[in-house]
Amino acid sequence: MAKNRHETLGLSDEQVLDMYRHMLLARKLDERMWLLNRAGKIPFVVSCQGQEATQIGASFALDRENDYTSPYYRDLGIVLAFGMTAKELMLSAFAKAEDPNSGGRQMPSHFGQKKNRILTQSSPVTTQIPHAVGIALAAKMDNKDFASFVTLGEGSANQGDFHEGLNFAGVHKLPVITLVENNKYAISVPLDKQIASENVSVRGESYGMPGVTVDGNDPLAVYDEVKKARQRAANGEGPSLIEAVADRLTAHSSDDDDRQYRESKEVEEAKKNDGINTFAEYLRETGVMTETKENELIADIDNIINEATDYAENAPYPEPEATLGHVYEE
Repeated sequence: MAKNRHETLGLSDEQVLDMYRHMLLARKLDERMWLLNRAGKIPFVVSCQGQEATQIGASFALDRENDYTSPYYRDLGIVLAFGMTAKELMLSAFAKAEDPNSGGRQMPSHFGQKKNRILTQSSPVTTQIPHAVGIALAAKMDNKDFASFVTLGEGSANQGDFHEGLNFAGVHKLPVITLVENNKYAISVPLDKQIASENVSVRGESYGMPGVTVDGNDPLAVYDEVKKARQRAANGEGPSLIEAVADRLTAHSSDDDDRQYRESKEVEEAKKNDGINTFAEYLRETGVMTETKENELIADIDNIINEATDYAENAPYPEPEATLGHVYEE
């Protein structure tokens, strides 16, 4: 009997069902945040919708007990996979005192959590790449078996930090995996106005590392490529560049109106390839996800999100004096 795709990749039925659970949790959490924003309850949303398959497929290929991740602002799925909870992410969205990312000081989606090895990030894009490369340098210097995993949008791949970070990683053969989440728009600028090359991954050769482009709507395809990159890192073969192409299904953020620069039919067409739907269909076809399991999974996620929302909305805001903390050495 022929193996299913996930079995060929060494994934069990339970693992792929957990992948789908994380994808759906990210989607539904994101959707709830949009509703809260439109109701005037939270200030800002940067959406992961359309990129969950990339984020979860990649995360599950890593050693999430030891590897470090340096995410970008759209990576709700990655930080969930690395251990941040829906409640913690809601606390961040509401800017509450218990927010583990920054105690309510940073904008939402500026992730950072030491216990789960999620590097904190700043608002200027692409600054996370030199940080991730530094983590990889530490791994090599200390002879430690962990990899550094960094993500960014394709627009950020045109910043100087991208060149400097990848060049340094290539020269020193560092265990860093760079994942470009190519959603085809740098805010309002389409891909053909961003880069002259065929794709982003072709740049890998210039930096002394393999570069590959993969279907970002297929979590198993992304898993496969990131798994190979993680093995390269473990073998001391150096860094890898992976480009996952998917579609951003929402505006750039809650402050953006994407109707100004793309046709609605383009978004509707993209939804046909939505990884949430296509992966669910795969799991149904292979018998991994029965109707009963799916209904239980959806009910569980709905409960998690409702509890997270209620808790965060009623949690206390930080005291005004908290603004003065962590500015100077105390």
